Amino acid sequence: MEVHHVTEDAETFTCNAYLAVGDRTTLVDAGAMDGVVDEIRARTDDLEAVVLTHQHGDHIAQLEAVVEAFEPEVYAYADHPTRTHELDDGDTIEIGDETFDTVFTPGHADDHVSLVSDSSLFSGDVVVHDDGAFDDGSFGRTDMAGQSRERLIESIRHLLKRTPEGVEHMYAGHGGVFHGDVRDVVETALERAEKREPKYPDE
Repeated sequence: MEVHHVTEDAETFTCNAYLAVGDRTTLVDAGAMDGVVDEIRARTDDLEAVVLTHQHGDHIAQLEAVVEAFEPEVYAYADHPTRTHELDDGDTIEIGDETFDTVFTPGHADDHVSLVSDSSLFSGDVVVHDDGAFDDGSFGRTDMAGQSRERLIESIRHLLKRTPEGVEHMYAGHGGVFHGDVRDVVETALERAEKREPKYPDE
């Protein structure tokens, strides 16, 4: 699957937004970077779908601009004015050239979902490879209103059970793209989250 990190050159705070080009060209999260529509257009004229991992501002600020430009179907767990399809735990969805399983993973956000195929994981903010707090396995922050470390821990456990052994590509909402043993990264994130220590010293 051909995946492009279309917010990689952002100069303002945004999530990582990924364009999966293939039989069903799909954007995973829209990001908050001005110009994301131009970055998509540089790679495709036909965006068929947008899938949201969750609806924090850094993941959806450019959603309406993307929808206006391409008129894609929009998949999300929680309601949104642009949503055309509801996602729920266990649903399958085609992204690029692969079929992904939807895994409900709240804790960082009440509406958070992760998407896992036989080879790839779009983990949103529930698990990331590196984010300035930890390398080789970190987890979404849970110190803000409406967030829960306990729910996040349960979500990472759930995600680990649903992640096949052969997954080798991890596209997280922040930090770098990871290629290698994705289950090992998720296991490390779980171990760190289970310590229940503040992720950042000022939490």
